[in-house]
Order: sequence, then structure tokens, then C-alpha cells
Amino acid sequence: MKYRKHIYTFLLPLVAVVSSCNKSLLDTTPEASLSSSSIFSTAKRIEGLVNGMYGDLKAANLYGGRYLLFQDVRGEEFLNITASLYTGYETWGNSNTSGSNDVNYVWTAAYAVVNDANILISGLNGVSGVITDSLKKQYVAEARFARALSYFSLITLYSKPYNADAGASRGLPLRLQAELSSGNNDLAASSVAAIYQQIITDLDSAEAGLPQVYSSDLLNTTRAHKSTAIALKTRVYLNKGDYDKTIAEAVKLVPQTSAPFKTTTGVQHALQSSIATLFSSNYVTTESIFSMPMTSSSSLSGQSAIGYIYYINKEYYLNAAGIFGDSQWGSTDARRDFLSLSGSKYYLKKYAKSSPYVDYIPVIRYAEVLLNYAEAAAKKGSLTLAQNLLKAVHSRSDASYTFTDAQIGTADALVSTILKERRIELLGEGFRSNDLLRNLQTIPAKGDASLQSAAVSSSASNYIFPLPSGELTTNTLLHD
Repeated sequence: MKYRKHIYTFLLPLVAVVSSCNKSLLDTTPEASLSSSSIFSTAKRIEGLVNGMYGDLKAANLYGGRYLLFQDVRGEEFLNITASLYTGYETWGNSNTSGSNDVNYVWTAAYAVVNDANILISGLNGVSGVITDSLKKQYVAEARFARALSYFSLITLYSKPYNADAGASRGLPLRLQAELSSGNNDLAASSVAAIYQQIITDLDSAEAGLPQVYSSDLLNTTRAHKSTAIALKTRVYLNKGDYDKTIAEAVKLVPQTSAPFKTTTGVQHALQSSIATLFSSNYVTTESIFSMPMTSSSSLSGQSAIGYIYYINKEYYLNAAGIFGDSQWGSTDARRDFLSLSGSKYYLKKYAKSSPYVDYIPVIRYAEVLLNYAEAAAKKGSLTLAQNLLKAVHSRSDASYTFTDAQIGTADALVSTILKERRIELLGEGFRSNDLLRNLQTIPAKGDASLQSAAVSSSASNYIFPLPSGELTTNTLLHD
């Protein structure tokens, strides 16, 4: 099938290149066709393969926006208006089948990046003298980061949460070999635990091989560096419920126990004074640890653009029964400015620019790291530290708000409040569904007079995405 074949063949006819090392590796232009024997023959072609890998991360069905959209609308924060199969309606209703576009396209996009990474790792291991050893080490580390991010994206949608059975469930095909044809499609699924172990192994290796800092704020935001790998590890370990290791990684980026919090090595990550800056005037601040850049010449359009879906075409509006109506999100909170009233409905305008849709898409922010740290610290009984981290995020947007003892006085209450804060701070950035699933919580029912979606319990088959029909057709060893 076409989308399956793409995984193995897209790198051969097209390689992306940049004209300067100071440009983002996602700002790409095509070069002539290259044979498999020559793609590692020059430094420019190798750089082009790295660019192509980052470019595939920015695909519409992955971190260009749809992966974030799907993770959010599966939860209860948004109500659907259009019932369009092209913009996530089946995912919103948790009614996907193996043949659904959402199911097949995210899988294909993520495995494309996996294969990009595998080709780079394999090819670079066989290269000598074309690029420096230090650059080779960096490129391999970038590939391992991209592979880890892609596998984490897949495991959180298509497999049972790690916490359901300590990772014993069916995971995913663990593809670690470069594939240039469809000859090795058959591969059984590894366990959830095995996938997580590979993700962590890749991120540890990435951290060791990535640079501390690049030469510009743009590159520090759009290319993986040491902090990028560390930040993703806080997310992965939190997903596993390994709070000790979540804390150990978070401390690398958040060495203080009280505000102001700031990274002291490499890129100096810190919260910005205004969250609005991140989504309007400066996409490359030190809060943006990793983002997908969009430019007038390299952006998504129409139904492929997350800004079009949420704000321009207004296909999802805020659910009053979700975090939108919660008192923790007060009327004076600056994050309310990300909402736009049209008629009687409020819409999300974090991605507010119209065509060309040049809003950068955030993948990892420092605010998330603080909240990951806060949740893990609360789970381990470090309540004062967790409270300080929570307050730093909340007070940035609503300095007048005071948390009550009922909200933060006990570990359980504090964790619940931190989870609410995630729903406010990270709304529209692709976290809600996974936060429900990693805590084995029911996906709440939602709807209005026109469209409804039933609740989904953690034991229901549609708690996760089904395996895609395209994979089942070409991989005879894959099964539930």
C-alpha cells in the first residue's frame, strides 16, 4: 500500500539540504535524486539526510500538528462541530477502526522518522573521513533522539499504558534496522516494556552525544541538544511511573528548589515572563526546548494546519465541562487570552496566524519539565518542592491566584492540582489523552446537542488506537 511503501523508499529519491549551518535543519529544499550507494558520499548529502529526518518529524500527521490534535481531542477539553473525518472526528469520538485515516497516517509518519533515523545510524557507522568524528557523533545522537520521540509517540497511542501491567502488554514492531525496500515488513511486536527500554537507551545515548548548545536561538529551539534529550526523559519516566528517575533527570534542568527556576548548563532554559510571547512574537526563547518551525515557504496549509482546524475553521470549541470551566483557571489568568469568543462558543487561538500558518508548533517546553518534576516530587512526598514548581508555572500567568490547603496540602490533592495545571498550561499542545491513559483514568464522555462521544474505560478496546490496516496487511507477524 502506498503509505506503507513510503516508509522504506522516501529517502532515496529526495534529500533535503540547507545552504548554511546557521539555518534550522527543518528549513529544507530538495536536491537531485541520489542512489543508495552515494547518499553518504559527501558532507552535504549526509547533512541533507539529517534535514530530511527533521522534516519528517514536522509532517502534518506527526509533530506538524495532527499528533498533538489527536492527543488533545480524545480527551474532554474540546467539542467537535464539523464531524469531519479529515480533521480528527473519529479520534474525537474514540471510534477509530483499523482502516481510519488517523490511525494509519500517524503510524506511517512516525515509522518514517524511525527509518530515517535507522538509515542515518547505519550509514554513519560505515562512513569514514567524509565528516568529522564529532559531527558524526552528533548526527547519530540526533537520529537516536528522533527515533525515541517517534517510538514514544507511537506507544502512547497504539499500546496499553505501561502502568496497566508494568509494560507486559503488546507493544510495537521494534524496527532498528535501516530498510530500503519492503522485503522485511514482517516483524512481531515487542512488549511495551521493551519499547520503553529502547526509548530510554536511545535518549541516554542522545544525551551523551548531543551538543550542549548551538550557535543561535533558532537552532537551540529546532534541533536536539542535550537538554532536549533530558527533557524528553522526564516525560518518558513520568509515563512509566518511575518518579525517582523523573526527578533525577529533571534536576539536570531544574537544579533549584525554589523560584526562579533556570537551567545552569548548556542552553539557559527558563520560563518567559509572559506565555503569550511563546505563541506570538518570539518562538525561539529559552522556554521552547524543542519546536517545529514554520515559515512562509515551509509550512502546512488547509486541513493539515493545526491553526486552521482549531481557530480559522473553528472545528473544535472549548467544553464548559472541561478545564475551561474549572475555577483553577481564573478569569484574570493570562492564558485565557488564548481563547476567542465567537457567537456563544470559545475557541483556542494558541495557533492564531492565518495562511501561511507560520506559528511554531511546540513539542517540549520548560513549563512542562517543571510540571513533570512537580508531579514526581509530589508522588515522592516532597510537597514543598512540588508546590514551588506548580506555583512558578501558575503565577507566571496569574500572580494573584492563591492555592488553598485543600488543593495542595496533601500529596494526593497536590497531584490532582498539578494535573489540572497541566490541562491549563499545555492545552492544545498534545498532552490530555496521554495524561488520562498513563493514570489509567476513564476518558470522559463529552458532547453537545449535536455530537456526543461516550466515556471510554481503561479496559475498553478503544482506550487505545487499533493497529492500522496498512500495517496488518503487510506485516503478517503483527497481532494483538
